[in-house]
Amino acid sequence: MRKLTLSSTLLLLLLFVPILVSAECTCSDESQGRDKAEALKFKLVAISSILVASAIGVSLPMLSKKIPTLRPENDIFFMIKAFAAGVILATGFIHVLPDAFESLTSPCLGQRPWRDFPFTGFIAMLSAIGTMMIDTFATSYYRRSHFNKALPVKDDQEMNGVHDGHVHVHTHATHGHAHGSDAIVLEDSSSSFELVRRRIISQVLELGIVVHSVIIGVSLGASQSPKTIKPLVAALTFHQFFEGMGLGGCICQANFKSKAIATMVLFFSLTTPIGIAVGMGVSSFYKENSSAALIVEGVFNSASAGILIYMALVDLLAADFMNPRMQSNLRIQLGANLSLVLGSGCMSLLAKWA
Repeated sequence: MRKLTLSSTLLLLLLFVPILVSAECTCSDESQGRDKAEALKFKLVAISSILVASAIGVSLPMLSKKIPTLRPENDIFFMIKAFAAGVILATGFIHVLPDAFESLTSPCLGQRPWRDFPFTGFIAMLSAIGTMMIDTFATSYYRRSHFNKALPVKDDQEMNGVHDGHVHVHTHATHGHAHGSDAIVLEDSSSSFELVRRRIISQVLELGIVVHSVIIGVSLGASQSPKTIKPLVAALTFHQFFEGMGLGGCICQANFKSKAIATMVLFFSLTTPIGIAVGMGVSSFYKENSSAALIVEGVFNSASAGILIYMALVDLLAADFMNPRMQSNLRIQLGANLSLVLGSGCMSLLAKWA
């Protein structure tokens, strides 16, 4: 019996020792496989390839305006948007959220408070709620301001034109009918409201993507191992290309002015390369497994995941999939669902390498 107990104890030790060793090793810097000169070459390649891929990806949906078949009023645009939404959804669930969990549950952090409470999910939830609040408050503010601006024009037109000689003023609340000018104002208000919604969506979405892009850029730039960087170059290039397509589709619908579009495209394209450059600059003292680095990365990735998941599900997918035009057309529904699965599948596949 003692022999059996002793052998069982030894077996348990053999099983748990590698886990304990790996947990300890993750908190120390790996000196093996480091080659600063070789790593620098891959980092420079990464900066150029990611910059080009990001710029092409975010600009591609905007070129659809030049192609009659791909214009927003056509059915195929629903499928393009579904593919882009699938990419953003997979980015939040498959790429960003697991990284946040890994950072905030690392053995390098103390037991308290990080492993006593699921901070990753909590921060992501708060981020999603905060995004919803910003979304609704900003939209209602612009809606009220536009409505208040539209009313005086309507009243002047009614008093001077249609109802000469009358002193009273018509309002939406007191009338059950609509004049021709009323219909125009309502139509303009509706289109303006939709435009404001799209602009808010594109700006908040870019914020969520940019936060994650900077973090992965700094992580790559701070690494000194060519074996680590080499597979990441190709994976992150495709990663940024697909993310750019998702963001570009939203920017395309927002109808920004050329200057604003150029600023948003440039901002997205430069974030990861700048992150890599910053990582290269701080590589001498940056420790990716230090408590400070893990907490900062985990918190920001959690917040970014909450933003991306909310935007993809609520503002992109729900808005389009509940659209009466899609609901009444089975062909568009099937195409959009297939595009959604394809977009999320392609982005999820990249998680194998990055």
